[in-house]
Formats: sequence, C-alpha cells, structure tokens
Amino acid sequence: MSFGDLSRINTNLQALDSVYSLNRTSKRLSEQQTKLSTGLRINKAEDDAAGFSIATKLGAKLAGLEQALANAGDGKSVLDIAEKNLATILDKLTTMKQKATQAANDTYGTDERTFIQDQIQGFADDIDKIVAQTEFNDTLLLDGNYNAQFQTGAGTTASDVVTADLTSSAYDSTGLGVAGLTTDNITNAQAAIDAIDGAIGQINTTINDLGVIQSSLTAREEILNNAIISNNAAKSRILDTDFAKTQSESLKLQILQQTNIAALSQANAAPQAVLGFLG
Repeated sequence: MSFGDLSRINTNLQALDSVYSLNRTSKRLSEQQTKLSTGLRINKAEDDAAGFSIATKLGAKLAGLEQALANAGDGKSVLDIAEKNLATILDKLTTMKQKATQAANDTYGTDERTFIQDQIQGFADDIDKIVAQTEFNDTLLLDGNYNAQFQTGAGTTASDVVTADLTSSAYDSTGLGVAGLTTDNITNAQAAIDAIDGAIGQINTTINDLGVIQSSLTAREEILNNAIISNNAAKSRILDTDFAKTQSESLKLQILQQTNIAALSQANAAPQAVLGFLG
C-alpha cells in the first residue's frame, strides 16, 4: 500500500487488508478449535489429503484385525467345548476299560459278567448322548462332520486361516468301536478291552490335535494384538491432535485475531483524517 492510498475514502484499502487478515486468522482459529474439540488433527480430506487416505486405510485394516481377533476367540471357544466333552468321553471309556478288565477275570460268573456288560453298554449310551449334545451355534462338533476354517487374519492368505478338522471319525460309541460290546465270557471281555483301548487312543490323539490348533489360535491372538497396537499407534500419529501444540497455536491466533480487529478499527477511522484537508 502506497502512502497516497491513505488519503482516498471511496476505497479503504487498509480496511480491506485488515478484513482479509481477520478472516484468514478467524478461519485458522476455527480449524484449531475444531481439532481441540474432536481430538483429531485431520477432520476432513482437505486438512491433509495424503494423511486422510492413509488413516482411512489403517482404519479399515484395524477393523479387519479386530474382527480376526474376535474370530480367534470364537474358534478357541468351539475347540474348548469339543475338548472338554472329549475328556468326559475319555473318562467314560476309562471306566468301561475297568469294567471290561473286571469281566475278564475268571473269578466272575456268567451273571456277574452280564451285569458288567449292562454297565458298559450304559456308558456307551452316555457317550452317544454326549456327542448328540456337543454343539456350537447349532452345529454338532463330534459327529464326524465338523470341518471349520477360522478367519484369524485381515487377509486371504493361508496364514490368515486356521483349520479345525474333526472328520476322521464320529466320536459316538459306533464311531469309536465300543458299541454293543459283550463280556459274557473271558474271550469277549478281552476283545472288549482291546476295542476300548483303541477308542482311548483315538480320543487322546484328537485331544492332542485340538491342543495344537488351540496353541496356534493363541499364537494368532498374540500376533493380532501386537498388530492392532502397532496400527493404532500409526493411525494415532497421523490422525490425532497434538493438544499442547494445537492449544499453543490457538492462543497465538486469538491474539492475532484481537490485533486484526484493532487494526480494522483503526483502518475504518483513518478516512476521518481527510477532513483535516477540508478544514
């Protein structure tokens, strides 16, 4: 602005400059106050287009990771149900072996062996009931048809999936080979012992396999937790407001705003000086 501009009154250039500065300062102050009120450094794409894009992608990835973590927990719940009921079946089989071993002893007569056989059949029936009641979300787990994939990652690679396959056989008395066992004589009682031993081995193998899968899911949970923390930290550095810095900037802009208002007031009063030339 040249010196001669101060003596013109139709266009108050000094006032226009002051209004421009005031509007610009007020806009910046409003942006800082928005950051303080929302806690976000980036509230819309124009604040930082690149940062907004990166933060959005990180947010989508975090949503996937958090759901994958929940999926891993659900998977462990399913396997925990299967494992506990298999352990109950194992207890039944252990008792059945005790009874079959008792029947194989030649100190027992036909009537006693028949009573023992009835007891063994009762335990076999209990196993069938356990299998029929072992389910998760209306899906049977021990009927020989359960084969599930747990999505434990945010992607579609093999490492993002954990498989639980319980289709090697059914775990009822028929599938385990202990249905209709007879102990009416020593030979049949000894055959029953062998059958029960085979069933016990099968259950132990399955429980071991479930333990391996559960261990894998636990490892996935740890990996997912670490990934969630790391991605949250990255997103926070991009998106969140530095309150100390923003508050300091806000105070500076408030002072500038007051200065702009004072300058505008003086600029509006300046044309009054022209009256001195007319006096």
